[in-house]
Amino acid sequence: MGEFELVDWKSFGYKLVAGVDEVGRGCLAGPVYSGAVILGPDFKLDGVTDSKLLTPKVRSDLASQIKEKALCWAIGRCEVLEIDKINILKASLVSMKRAVENLKIKPQHVLVDGRHVIDLLNISQTTIIKGDLRCTPISCASIIAKVARDEFMEKLEEQFPGYELKVHKGYATAKHRALIQQLGPSEIHRKSFSGVKEYLK
Repeated sequence: MGEFELVDWKSFGYKLVAGVDEVGRGCLAGPVYSGAVILGPDFKLDGVTDSKLLTPKVRSDLASQIKEKALCWAIGRCEVLEIDKINILKASLVSMKRAVENLKIKPQHVLVDGRHVIDLLNISQTTIIKGDLRCTPISCASIIAKVARDEFMEKLEEQFPGYELKVHKGYATAKHRALIQQLGPSEIHRKSFSGVKEYLK
């Protein structure tokens, strides 16, 4: 149990509290994804933590269980063109806003991973540094977002062969950087990012 589960949110007047987190912020290709979840008071699931610390198999299994057990869950994303236009920080916050707004149940309060509140979201918020490690709703949001994004990036392999998207999911690995240099950036690469913009024609 994370330390923020020890907070009695009901004493603040909140019965429906959502956790939200983004994934793919540091990638060189593909959209940034966010997950949002509202968990019930009796939610229990072993192994929930920061999605980056889990194997793909464990992460996928947990994502299925989270979706089954949560009161509500949703995904939001911000596209590559938007990222290049508004910058990755703003795009990450936009994707989180979309995830929260996609929830079928409107939360009364939102727990946000990181230090930045979500702009233009008319719901009270608490930011939590390293929330994906310290707060179960945020960890769950991280997991479902990571699984959704990885699945999307794997599907792009057929459209954009040669970049090995199925392997690195768009992250800035040494091999991915070398392939961008060799092949040039594709339309799913973030043109404003170092490691991509140097090779634009």
